[in-house]
Amino acid sequence: MQLVWTLSGRGWADCTIADHQAEAEVTASYISTAPEDLLTAVARLVTGEAEVRVQFEAEPTVFRWILYREGTDVWIRVLELADGSNHDNAGTEIWSSQQSIGTVARTVVRCFDEVARKYGESGYRGKWGEHFPRFELEALREVWHKSRPLEKT
Repeated sequence: MQLVWTLSGRGWADCTIADHQAEAEVTASYISTAPEDLLTAVARLVTGEAEVRVQFEAEPTVFRWILYREGTDVWIRVLELADGSNHDNAGTEIWSSQQSIGTVARTVVRCFDEVARKYGESGYRGKWGEHFPRFELEALREVWHKSRPLEKT
C-alpha cells in the first residue's frame, strides 16, 4: 500500500492512494482537518475501533474514507460524493483495498514522515495554511509501535 500527500497549492493537497491493484487520487482542502482526521482515524483503528470515517473536503466534492477493522485486517473504501451530507450510497467508490492494520498504520506514518521531510513544518504551514499534524502523527506512531508485537505487518 502507498499513500502520498502532496501540497498542490495554498490550502490544497492531492493525496494518492494505491495498492498492487489500483490507484486513486483525492483532493483535500484546508477547510477541513483532513490530515489530522486521517491520522486520528488510523490510530483509532490500531487501538481496536471497528469502523472509522474521514472526509476530505474538495469544495464542492468530498472524498469519504470508510475503514472497517476485523481482527488484524482493514477494509478501506474511498467514495467520491457531490455533497458531504449525502449518504454513502450516493457516492461512487473510487478505490478499495484490504490490508493488515500494520500495513495501514505504517503507510500513513511513512506518508506524513515524508511530508515533514519534504516541506519542513514551517514550509507545510506556509503551503497548507495550518500547522503540521505533529501531535496526531506521533500519537499514531506511539499506538502503532505498542501494537506491533501483537500482530504481523
